[in-house]
Amino acid sequence: MRITGKNILATLLVAAIVVPYIGYLVWGEMPFIKDPRGMGATGLILGIAAALVAGRAAFDPEPVHRAALGTGVVALALGVATVWVGTSETLLAVFIVAVVGTWILGETAYARGSVPAGRPMARV
Repeated sequence: MRITGKNILATLLVAAIVVPYIGYLVWGEMPFIKDPRGMGATGLILGIAAALVAGRAAFDPEPVHRAALGTGVVALALGVATVWVGTSETLLAVFIVAVVGTWILGETAYARGSVPAGRPMARV
């Protein structure tokens, strides 16, 4: 396994969700983020960007990929619900946990060496 640009970009996007969320928890707001709806919208946009970085690999039939896809769909639904409701701190927290869980599962799948079907895996 070697670290790729996609891994780094996905990690940076997830960090761009988690760091402002921690600041939001500590100070009650962050620049451009004043309430749960703003934090949810930020997480939703950056989370979708991180999912797009994964690309076709998210649809690999291996169980870890399926688990990541499942948590990603749940995270998407929670993000939309967070923005829709706009006032639920609990819903926002569950959404952030789902985003981080999706990232962990995706990176675990990559670390195990699984790649999309039909693609040879590069060995270092």
